[in-house]
Amino acid sequence: MIIDNFRINDHGKIFIIAEIGMNHNGFYDKAIELIDIAIKAGADCVKFQMRCLEELYSQDALDVSKGDLSTQYTIGLLRKFELSYDEYKKLAKYCHDNNIIFLCTPWDIKSADLIEKIGVSAYKVASADMTNYALLDHLCEKGKPLILSTGMSKKSEIDNVVKYLNSKKKKVKFALLHCNSTYPAPFKDINLNYLKTMSEYDIPIGYSGHERGIAVTLAAVALGATIVERHITLDRKMEGPDHSASLEKKDFESLVKGIREIEKALGSSKDRVITQGELINRENLSKSIYANIDIRKNDVFEESMFVFKSPGQGLQPSELVKLLGKKAITEIKKGKPIFKSHYQNIVNAKKDYKFKRKWALPVRYHDINKLLETTAPDLVEFHMSFNDLDESPDDFLNSKYNCGFLVHAPELFEDDHLLDLCTHDRSYREQSVIHMQKLINVTINLKKYFPTTVKPLIIVNCGGFSKDSFIEDSLKDDYYENLIKSLSSLDSDGVEIIPQTMAPYPWHFGGQRYQNLFMNPKEIIDFNKKTGIRMCHDISHSFLACNEYKWDHLEYTKLLAPFTAHYHISDGSGVDGEGLQIGEGDINFRELLPIINEYSKDISFIPEVWQGHTNNGEGFWISLDKLEGKL
Repeated sequence: MIIDNFRINDHGKIFIIAEIGMNHNGFYDKAIELIDIAIKAGADCVKFQMRCLEELYSQDALDVSKGDLSTQYTIGLLRKFELSYDEYKKLAKYCHDNNIIFLCTPWDIKSADLIEKIGVSAYKVASADMTNYALLDHLCEKGKPLILSTGMSKKSEIDNVVKYLNSKKKKVKFALLHCNSTYPAPFKDINLNYLKTMSEYDIPIGYSGHERGIAVTLAAVALGATIVERHITLDRKMEGPDHSASLEKKDFESLVKGIREIEKALGSSKDRVITQGELINRENLSKSIYANIDIRKNDVFEESMFVFKSPGQGLQPSELVKLLGKKAITEIKKGKPIFKSHYQNIVNAKKDYKFKRKWALPVRYHDINKLLETTAPDLVEFHMSFNDLDESPDDFLNSKYNCGFLVHAPELFEDDHLLDLCTHDRSYREQSVIHMQKLINVTINLKKYFPTTVKPLIIVNCGGFSKDSFIEDSLKDDYYENLIKSLSSLDSDGVEIIPQTMAPYPWHFGGQRYQNLFMNPKEIIDFNKKTGIRMCHDISHSFLACNEYKWDHLEYTKLLAPFTAHYHISDGSGVDGEGLQIGEGDINFRELLPIINEYSKDISFIPEVWQGHTNNGEGFWISLDKLEGKL
């Protein structure tokens, strides 16, 4: 079902209706204020109600001397609170101009025709009219989708309406909203589980809530509601029957925020996929099979040779049964994790890869020599931990190397300090500067081992992250200014610091955070023009940012090419699946690599595959094989 380009289905965004109804109390300005609240909260639609009292009520009911007390009360409020036709027209235009859908419930046929003149993309039918077949027929003739609330109705009545609408020659799409028509509704009477019964109709179902608070409505989304309707008010204590069952500004904002979070959390019922964040935690927290003794080449694996330990870098404990009886094809030192490469041939490095640009290999102090025995990169990129900064390179590095080098700065330092050169917290930023200066000093010291490198690049994740939500765009300039101050305070002669393009949802401390800087290409270009500082373009990161913000990744790469000093190349998926092996994500490398060749002819790169160093660097060799001849 589609309402004004909004597609309502089981797999998409929840259609959120902010029901204003009569809660404007007859004041046009209050109606505008309520629309603005709905827009700010992120609702998709605002809905009003229209009645022609002379058509809707009997003459006796309209006669104040004859109607019963409750009817007199209701009619009195309706007369007092009704807006004019021209005011409804202006409200509809205001909604259109502000990109929120305008709907209005007709309580009678004359009102339906007036609403049609105003212009709506669907009709909402009140619970009181669900069995009003004359009104339903009239609305069906207009050929627009219907949303029907089911409050005050028995199952047999709902069944009959569904059957009736499905039998109409002029078919219309329709949805049903589970509802309890009391204001506010007692929790015990809501019966959310009835949503499961309604799902058997094979049409969109939703929930129209009149209860206190937002918890029940959020639960309705988890139970399958694809449409949610809640009344909103400026003040629950205002005159009128609906205000007490309505949500004020803060509660409605919390509801919309919660619904959007549930949308994401519901995800898929397909095969469970381990997320990138879980993979990181799996390595840190789970166990792997480790050698319990020194194992010689050609030894047959026996259970006594192995022990389960953390971190989980190698084969999972469940793989032990498959391991037994196989032969070691290489020596394995006691205390080392077991990989498939210890008993079967894997992809091996080539001694010489053919690229038209310099390529680098990610290394650590402890594995550089072993990796350089197998292949000859133009550069090595040291991926530093904060512990590495206190090590003596002489303990690991052999005199001088023929290749060049660059350095990737740690993000995490001692005492859980995440590098942040952009924060407004001055003392925290100053500590980040101290850590950064220490890295610069280490990098300059490394130059003696790599005489071909005069001014090594230092790749930095500069910070600008937040814990619970993105910051406002208007605040970003101040964070970039903080970064400029931080960088200017460093003694960085002899090195070139290059910030890295970032992904929107980085993984810190085993969980997801929000990144705010170095994603938007315009911001990056403005930063470069202001400072002259070049970038490390992480292809996976920028792809995830493009997915989040609906940017064109190929165009993004073209725009950043003049300001790029180095590439990190790996695949990506979704908005947080970074560092994937090439071909295992969604990046179109067939179109991307020619763009890099055309716009960044001489810029170096590394295969930045997560855990590429395991299995004797298997992930790196696979990436290089896939990229060879194409860069």
